[in-house]
Amino acid sequence: MIESLDLDFFVRFAINMVAIFSLVRFCYFRFSRRRAYASSFILFGMGVFLVTGQLSSVDISMGFAFGLFAIFSMLRYRTESIDIKEMTYLFLVISIGLLAGVGTMTHLELIALVIVICLLAWLTETSFLLPMLEERTVDYEKIENIVPQRRAELLEDLRTRLGLDICDVDIVSVDFLRDTARLKVQFLPPADTNS
Repeated sequence: MIESLDLDFFVRFAINMVAIFSLVRFCYFRFSRRRAYASSFILFGMGVFLVTGQLSSVDISMGFAFGLFAIFSMLRYRTESIDIKEMTYLFLVISIGLLAGVGTMTHLELIALVIVICLLAWLTETSFLLPMLEERTVDYEKIENIVPQRRAELLEDLRTRLGLDICDVDIVSVDFLRDTARLKVQFLPPADTNS
C-alpha cells in the first residue's frame, strides 16, 4: 500500500526527462546523428536521476553522489574511445540528472536552469556562435607540401582532391619511411547536409 505519492519526485523526474530528451534530441542527435550515444544518454540520465533521487533521502553530500556517477560513467566508457563532444554531453546529462535528483532549487529554478543548459548547447551546435566546421583525418602522400612554405599549395591540393571547402589543416604525424603524412583537415560542411 502506497502511503503517499511524492509529487516533488515525479515533477522533478518529468523535468529531468524532458530536459534530457530535449538536449539529446534537439542538440546532440540533430547535429551528430549517432543514435547509439543518443539513446544511451537518455537512459543514463534517467538512471542518474532515479538513483540520486532515491539517495537524496539518505544523508549524503552532492559531491559523493557526483563522484559515484563519475565512477559509474567511467566504468562503461573507459574501454571505448569517446570524443570530447560525447564526453561533454555525457557530463551535461549527468549534471541535469544530479540537479534534478538531489538539487535543492525550486521547480521553476530547475526548469530555468535546464532551459539555459539546453539553449547554450543548441547555440554551440549552430553557426550562431561558432562557424560550422567538420573534421576528417586523411593520409597524404605529397609530403613535400607539408612544409610551412608550401601551405597554400597543400590547401589547394586538398581542396581539389577532396572537393571540400578546406579551412585549416593540422599535421598529426609524418611517416618518412612511407613518405606520407596524416593530416587533420577542417572544412565547411556541404550546404545540403546542414539541415
